[in-house]
Amino acid sequence: MPPLPILALAVASFGIGTTEFVIMGLLPEVAQSFGVTIPQAGYLVSGYAMGVVVGAPVVAIATARMPRKAALLALMGVFLAGNLGCAMAPSYTLLMAARILTAFAHGAFFGIGAVVARDLVPREKRTQAVALMFTGLTLANVLGVPLGTALGQVAGWRSTFWAVVGIGLAAGLAIQLCVPTGLPGTRGRLISEFRALGRWPVLRPMLISTLSSVSFFTVFTYITPFLTGVTRFSPQGVTGVLFAAGTGLTVGNLAGGHFADRGQMATIVGSFLGIVVSLLLLAVVAHHPAMTVAVLVLWSGLVFALVSPLQIWVVEAASDAPNLASTLNQGAFNLGNATGAWIGGAALTLGVGYGELPLIAAAVSLVGLLLTLTAVSRAMRRVFSPSAPGA
Repeated sequence: MPPLPILALAVASFGIGTTEFVIMGLLPEVAQSFGVTIPQAGYLVSGYAMGVVVGAPVVAIATARMPRKAALLALMGVFLAGNLGCAMAPSYTLLMAARILTAFAHGAFFGIGAVVARDLVPREKRTQAVALMFTGLTLANVLGVPLGTALGQVAGWRSTFWAVVGIGLAAGLAIQLCVPTGLPGTRGRLISEFRALGRWPVLRPMLISTLSSVSFFTVFTYITPFLTGVTRFSPQGVTGVLFAAGTGLTVGNLAGGHFADRGQMATIVGSFLGIVVSLLLLAVVAHHPAMTVAVLVLWSGLVFALVSPLQIWVVEAASDAPNLASTLNQGAFNLGNATGAWIGGAALTLGVGYGELPLIAAAVSLVGLLLTLTAVSRAMRRVFSPSAPGA
């Protein structure tokens, strides 16, 4: 059985994942409530993501020297305050502000949580432990997003955020009871750690994380209108499709952790190849419901197979600054979230159809694959380069 602290972190990541992703299933309701367009409502996804991007370094500094358990509990307090604000927001502007406040807890929580999960298990199981923590995030897509979408459609979108507040309270209690107290924060000089993060071997996997996220959210931000407008699912049918895609996320996340502990770079390269192919297929089969669901499940699984291997790659590349690197990688991922939502919204505004968004996402993933291959190529040259001078 996994360690209880990791399960407690998974409960919290379920709540955070639900509040991050459920807005995508509620875009039509939110847009109608505040009298804005669906692309404008989509900027609530970008606003949250940019809150993570801006908040990650700020909160990383603020919590760096705190014991890890105390930092995690403080971040859950911010999460609760932000979701209360979302549930009660009287205007689009204040809803955006509440989303950004909630997002400030996101990057540091997953950053600190990933380091805690990694340090609680033997080295050969580190990626699997991080993947298990992120399982809460993927289960948010299996259960939280479809159920939250259904609840919002029946009882109004605000009811979904009230439900998330309840999840946050349960997560805070689980952390208080299960996470050990003897885990110290950063003890070195913060300026030295930030300098360590400026090296290309650390920045490269962060950039790859960003590109994987850009690709995903270019499509997934607008998945509800994609499914209703292109594939012709009913609004109620979208819930089932999101459930299926969330199952793919969960299986892919766990599979990625399993295979990455045996071959990290092979897992990343293989996942990117699969993502490019599945996005091209999605553009082709978008008018066929059964085939669209099958490709969505495959695509979502491949995307989340990348999450824990990329997180571990960053942490190990920045071995002298793991906490900050782990937190800032979450910022990098959410920079991609914001960028992807913006690219998708801008493309739609310019007249691109929902069914063509996968082609844009495939191009972005191809760049991520090529950048990964540069790291593989460099590693191969180090292994096979002649050791003797002039050989």
